Amino acid sequence: MSDPESTTTVTASAHEDSTAGMEPHGQNQDAKPVDIKEETEKLSNLTLQIWPPSQRTREAVIKRLVETLSTPSVLSKRYGTIPEEEAAAVAKSIEDEAFTVADASFSPGSDGIEILQLYSKEISKRMLDTVKARAGEAASPAAPSASAAVDSSAPPTGSAGGEEVSSSVEEEA
Repeated sequence: MSDPESTTTVTASAHEDSTAGMEPHGQNQDAKPVDIKEETEKLSNLTLQIWPPSQRTREAVIKRLVETLSTPSVLSKRYGTIPEEEAAAVAKSIEDEAFTVADASFSPGSDGIEILQLYSKEISKRMLDTVKARAGEAASPAAPSASAAVDSSAPPTGSAGGEEVSSSVEEEA
């Protein structure tokens, strides 16, 4: 067996005899040997930065928010859609506010996962608050007449409200 401390070398042209003429197009047959131990050390020093998100990621979040707010979805079935131009402005505002809240909670020593979760929760919360408020504003001017229409079209249920309706009808007769 081999010594675990030894360095293993792999070449890109291994098994040349058995695969002659079968290499994928563009593969370099004169590739330099790869030192597995050296590559492992390089990768172990690799750090993945989760926070802050790149500008490209933030733009993708905004684009997805616009899509969610302005196209038919589960959310729009309940609260309605927002015109795309307005959705773009709202989405930018939602993302900016969520980023500001999350970034204020970030500490350089953390791994960023908790902050990313906070960012995501803030976006979701603000999006829901926005569509609820917008749906409430749309319903507010028509709320009294809409609720009256609902009440007047509802069949009597035998509850106290239904008895009051029945008694008032009897008094009028």
